[in-house]
Amino acid sequence: MRDLGLEGQMKKQGTPTMGGLIILAAILIPTLLFARIMNVYIILMIVSTIWLGVIGFLDDYIKVFKKDKEGLRAKSKMLGQIGLGLIVGITLFFNKNVVIYEKINNEPNAVVDTMFQYNEEGIILTHTFLKKKTKSMKTTIPFVKNNEFDYSSILTPFCNDCRKWAWLLFIPIVIFIVTAVSNGANITDGIDGLATGTSAIIGLTLGIFAYVSGNTVFADYLNIMYIPASGELVVFSAAFVGACIGFLWYNSYPAQVFMGDTGSLSLGGIIAVFALAIRKELMIPLLCGIFLIENISVMLQVSYFKYTRKKYGEGRRIFKMAPLHHHYQKVGYHESKIVTRFWVIGIMLAILTVVTLKLR
Repeated sequence: MRDLGLEGQMKKQGTPTMGGLIILAAILIPTLLFARIMNVYIILMIVSTIWLGVIGFLDDYIKVFKKDKEGLRAKSKMLGQIGLGLIVGITLFFNKNVVIYEKINNEPNAVVDTMFQYNEEGIILTHTFLKKKTKSMKTTIPFVKNNEFDYSSILTPFCNDCRKWAWLLFIPIVIFIVTAVSNGANITDGIDGLATGTSAIIGLTLGIFAYVSGNTVFADYLNIMYIPASGELVVFSAAFVGACIGFLWYNSYPAQVFMGDTGSLSLGGIIAVFALAIRKELMIPLLCGIFLIENISVMLQVSYFKYTRKKYGEGRRIFKMAPLHHHYQKVGYHESKIVTRFWVIGIMLAILTVVTLKLR
């Protein structure tokens, strides 16, 4: 363990790591037992979990068994994340089973698919959608009345038939999101229980989104796109949240086991791919605000240090230490207080993210 000069850090020496293997097993086993394995979204989540789990495992293995504190080289780790982003982007764009039902807007002669439902008074309610499944690159924008955005619209000024070329824009965006969120979770995993608890909050929120997006009744009520077969992701989400909470039992202060990069990289990547699958990736900055601010704190610290070293000949710092949770440790806050307050902020951000479905 690298000595960062933090209070209580050296007491943690010898604590078992690579506990992320437990998390991965707790996610994958229930998913394989209870989810529909041939569902394209479930396949994508399983592949993402294993892919990033392997990258994180190699990083931890090099640190623990090869005694190399640097672990897997940054370029190798980045290539692995880019590789997963390519797989996810190509699948979501080209797979014929990744489609949506668009809500009709009183189009004349529209062919619709109607779902009937009885309410408590026995009155029949109807929910109508375009009957033809649409291969669309639309996603959800928070806080906007007409809350759907099509990636292909960005290319409209440059081509006539932009939809077939939208992958040139969509896939790089997917790669950026997968890389950014997985690194954000990795950076957040610095004190006991912080990344685990934050991920559980985010996973629960995404599970709610998956349920309403895969249900015609709720999708109609909330005026969001209906994504066929995405409801199956609720099973994966339940396994994900359960794995995080179960691991938190042993990872809360004082931690009996650390998840290592095996867990943190996987948790972040899973969150990113899940959000992309249910077309809520533009909500990530709000929902994953803890990961975002941790990432930003590191970037600000490094950039400012390099700038001041070049200008004044001496590097200066914005924070006592980055990421942000270490700054508060240096200030004198106890780990448990930092983690609890970050969780509270995470819960508030999750509630605000859910509220955006109707707050527009």
